[in-house]
Amino acid sequence: MSRYEVAPLDFGNLVTVPLASRPGKVSTQSFARPVCAGDAALLDRMPDVLGASDLRALVTAITEANRSRRRVLFGIGAHVLKVGLSPLLIQLVEGRFIDGIAFNGAGIIHDFEIAACGSTSEDVDASLPGGRFGVARETGESLNRAAREAAAEGIGLGEAVGRLIAGIDGPTTAHSLLAACWRHKVPATVHVAIGTDVSHIHPSADGSAIGAASFTDFRLFAALVSGLDKGGVYVNLGSAVLLPEVFLKAVAAVRNLGMPLGGFTTANLDFVQHYRPLTNVVRRPVAGDGRGLSLTGHHEILVPLLAAALLRARESDGGGSAV
Repeated sequence: MSRYEVAPLDFGNLVTVPLASRPGKVSTQSFARPVCAGDAALLDRMPDVLGASDLRALVTAITEANRSRRRVLFGIGAHVLKVGLSPLLIQLVEGRFIDGIAFNGAGIIHDFEIAACGSTSEDVDASLPGGRFGVARETGESLNRAAREAAAEGIGLGEAVGRLIAGIDGPTTAHSLLAACWRHKVPATVHVAIGTDVSHIHPSADGSAIGAASFTDFRLFAALVSGLDKGGVYVNLGSAVLLPEVFLKAVAAVRNLGMPLGGFTTANLDFVQHYRPLTNVVRRPVAGDGRGLSLTGHHEILVPLLAAALLRARESDGGGSAV
């Protein structure tokens, strides 16, 4: 019995609405298109200083990691999906450039909605005053069901959601990054902070299942991080707080368990350089024997450049992947 006078709010009577009735600000019609190696020609016109040098260094690090079968991991914030970059990340997954992707909880919200109806990113300012923000029925029910299934089966939330979306028969499921990871057996992990995602206010939410599935994913992510030793690459793409913290704790756990973890490259790509990514990704984990890079710019510009450069480098040397 709690000693507090205030009882937790019961979400059982929350009113939901059909996903199809809720407009989204971003649709697959405005998404990026796959790139080709020739699109990287712009890099040849850039000076060999500052950000351009760091971009080339990141391409080299990923290419060498692929060639030497060291792991390349990405951690992506949900904004990366909202600005239409799923097709390029799917292209890198299918090309075996990436060996694992960590998502925050919002990432599975947007990935599911993109796959289910071809649009996402509701107008918060318009829907919040009337209590209609975050209540799309299918989003909450589907993702919460996936969490319960994951907990029951002892698998991670990323695997369960990827499987769920891969089973949706629709014209926009090809834009799902989680489904692509599931199809190609590239581990996708989801790191949830309870209360940060709209699915948590739905009557179907089960905190114990969400927590168990996300904790399984954290342990899986730590196992992936252990493969960064001697040449791997970790790229933080647009997560300002949560994933940099998750990455740092994974590094701590791996080293505490006596596994070697050094000599790898980290990078932070974002349009604003925040304290946590710079400290917990770029500086601390690689201090002494690794390299940290930071690239400042819009994701919708940097990611196509990076993808095209990686394709060109692959054509030049025929590198492989760690998985």
